[in-house]
Amino acid sequence: MSTINHHFLLNFPPPKLPINRSKLSSLALYRKPLSVSLSLSPVTTSHDSSSSSSKREDIESIVDGFFSLLRLSSQYHDINLTKAVHASYLKLREEKTNLGNAFIDTYLKLGYPREASRVFASLSSPNVVSYTSLISGFKRLNLEIKALKVFFMMRNEGLIQPNEHTFVAVLTSCVRICRFSLGVQIHGLIVKSGFLSYVYVGNSVMSLYAKKVHGCSSGDVVKLFDEMPQRDLVSWNTVISCLVKEGLYEKAFELFHEMNRVEGVGVDCFTVSTLLSSCTDSNDSMRGKELHARVVRIGLMRELSVSNALIGFYGKFGDVKKVEYLYEMMNVRDGFTLTEMITAYMGFGMVDLAVEMFEKKIPEKNIITYNALMAGFCRNGYGLKALELFSEMLQRGVALTDFSLTSAVDACGLVSEKKVSEQLHGFCIKFGCASNPCIQTALLDMCTRCDRMVDAEEMFDQWPSNLDSSKATTSILGGYARNGLPDKALSLFHRSICEEKLVLDEVSLTLILSVCGTLGFREMGDQIYGYALKGGYLSDVGLGNSLISMYSKCCHFDDAIKVFNAMQKHDVVSWNSLISCYILQRNGDEALALWSRMNKERIKPDTITLALVISAYRYTESNKLSSCRNLFLSVKTIYGIEPTTEHYTAFVGVLGHWGLLEEAEEIVNSMPFQPEVSVLRALLDRCRVHSNTSIAKRVSKLILSTKPDNPSEYILKSNIYSASGLWHRSEMIREQMRERGHRKHPSRSWIIHENNVHSFHARDASHPQEKDIYGGLEILIMECLKAGYEPNTEFVLQEVDEFIKKSFLFHHSAKLAVTYGILSSNSRGKPVRVMKNVMLCGDCHEFLKFVSVVVKREIVLRDTSGFHCFVNGKCSCKDLW
Repeated sequence: MSTINHHFLLNFPPPKLPINRSKLSSLALYRKPLSVSLSLSPVTTSHDSSSSSSKREDIESIVDGFFSLLRLSSQYHDINLTKAVHASYLKLREEKTNLGNAFIDTYLKLGYPREASRVFASLSSPNVVSYTSLISGFKRLNLEIKALKVFFMMRNEGLIQPNEHTFVAVLTSCVRICRFSLGVQIHGLIVKSGFLSYVYVGNSVMSLYAKKVHGCSSGDVVKLFDEMPQRDLVSWNTVISCLVKEGLYEKAFELFHEMNRVEGVGVDCFTVSTLLSSCTDSNDSMRGKELHARVVRIGLMRELSVSNALIGFYGKFGDVKKVEYLYEMMNVRDGFTLTEMITAYMGFGMVDLAVEMFEKKIPEKNIITYNALMAGFCRNGYGLKALELFSEMLQRGVALTDFSLTSAVDACGLVSEKKVSEQLHGFCIKFGCASNPCIQTALLDMCTRCDRMVDAEEMFDQWPSNLDSSKATTSILGGYARNGLPDKALSLFHRSICEEKLVLDEVSLTLILSVCGTLGFREMGDQIYGYALKGGYLSDVGLGNSLISMYSKCCHFDDAIKVFNAMQKHDVVSWNSLISCYILQRNGDEALALWSRMNKERIKPDTITLALVISAYRYTESNKLSSCRNLFLSVKTIYGIEPTTEHYTAFVGVLGHWGLLEEAEEIVNSMPFQPEVSVLRALLDRCRVHSNTSIAKRVSKLILSTKPDNPSEYILKSNIYSASGLWHRSEMIREQMRERGHRKHPSRSWIIHENNVHSFHARDASHPQEKDIYGGLEILIMECLKAGYEPNTEFVLQEVDEFIKKSFLFHHSAKLAVTYGILSSNSRGKPVRVMKNVMLCGDCHEFLKFVSVVVKREIVLRDTSGFHCFVNGKCSCKDLW
């Protein structure tokens, strides 16, 4: 059939089977508009009824042919054929509303909304199908505003009432453009019109309320679901998805089990994928594995969305082999699959494999894959790599999302670069993103991590009243804790609880426990523990780890061990926390016993674990040094971890502790990378303890040659110059520090008395009982001097005369805090407990040994090295801290 004349197409009924495209292309009408040759002469005066009837049948046959051709043009996406049929239809000079509706539908399916609108406008009597076709078509083309305008026009004319299909299209448009208030009004119209009994209309109403952000809860969706006379699979999926989105996982599974009892409903890939994601978010590994078994049983394993959800699930609860097996078994993969693999690799800490997947397996990178990689960098502490990726995204013109900016801000907080944080902050303000709640919270947190607490406090004080302030409160609490302001954190915590501005969940409870640990505020920590126990939060591993750390820092080591033993699950942080507990009390043997237990139970250590275990050898017998050397040398060969500054600092500290200063210096000189100040400081401190001035001078030179990065390094350089009598250079360093916007966190000591924090700095005169404290301290100094105490003015690094140096020395913060503790405590049986935010100076250490004899009291002081227990003139650190 090479050619067919036009009369054949116009006079014969349409074929019932699909026409092959190659055959269709041979038709003359496929290449050019139809040329209708029918003679549509006016009716003769003879009133020949048979002739009129024949012509009517001819027209109906032509119209049927048009319907068939429109279906073909829609099937093969051929706009030329549609226009050709449309031109031929216009020549009939007889309006057919149904055929006009078909043209509207076809034009919209082919993506030509203007032509569809013209056809609609040409109809003299459009019906409900006409309106519904236009509304549905606009909705399909994401022209929701136009769809709603047509609906309003239909309602204004008032002649035609919408049907169930109209309502579904209009509700979908409302959801897409977040016109929820309009959707609620349409819901009322649906009820009034009696269309809510239609299953698909009910499903659309549920979808509206499921996606409504404000003024709605899953209870509204469940209520609609319960009132539906009939339900299908979409109905069940909608309500389950809504419950999962709101975190009501138990209720979602209850409905899932009820769904399984309904005959003829079954489950599909959407049901399973939604529930698998809920298992991932709720840490419910058992249910996730049960769902996996069900997927295998009902034959959904080859479904793309199900496989993607399983990769996400096992990325959190499985291992890399399980995830890679699922990936290899997939016949079809999409961008979401690769994104899930990147997320999984990052979750396992396999950053290199994630980067390889991103660079080699994803030919067309989009914002989703970029975001996954950047978030993974942040998760693994690679803040600089995340910022480099963000810069690449900007250079390539990738359209950023709120998540992109949030990750970039988080990355900046990780690297703690003040200038970079200010630039990024300005970038967010310039592009109008700073008002976004998520970004605003991230910016606040970034400021607290980049030495910008003043900016952070200003942001917090100006927090918009219409935004949830709970996360902002949590961030500023963390900022106070990190920046050496725990008493401010505690004050804010109490105020926020009273004003109901803080949601007490695992995150906020973990944070305030950290503050309690920093302050040594065990009583407050006990209350938080009780609240967590009552609220059922103790199953959270992170919260358990915080409890271990809190009790350790409060010198309640037995309670820390009890918490560890009571935990149902442990992660590597749990073990690290308990090892730290033993190190704080300078109990190296117990720390190493715990390390041995970790090896027996095949717990994989991380970088922190190995650094802690190396440090533990400082508090064991010297004959165990060979084991320490072996562990240090095997960090890479056995555990596959590249030695870091932390490992070198720990090992140098151990060697220095046992007086092996030459070997420690050799280790520093042989480091494969430039030694950081923390390593050099560890060696310098050991030189001070062992009075090795020659090595101390060489180490000091190295420190002075480095470029300081943070306030503590500036202060260290300044102190080295001061100790050498180079006061001018010392002041120059401090001036540079001020010019760069760094500020020194003052040395402080504090004591908890009657649930209040009493804080002191050197020569402090702000305490209400100042006169009593200074009077008591004078008496203590006199008694200690009689007992043999000799002030060591070498620890005063100011250019003043000897008399003033002694005055400075006598009024250090630790001496003031201990004096207040003795005066305020009536019980002689209880030790005086003091906390200090820097290392205790040698003179204060010597003074407190004499105080323990004079007042016959145990004095427990925690500094950055651990606990000092002064009893009968001796310290638990044996003067080697």
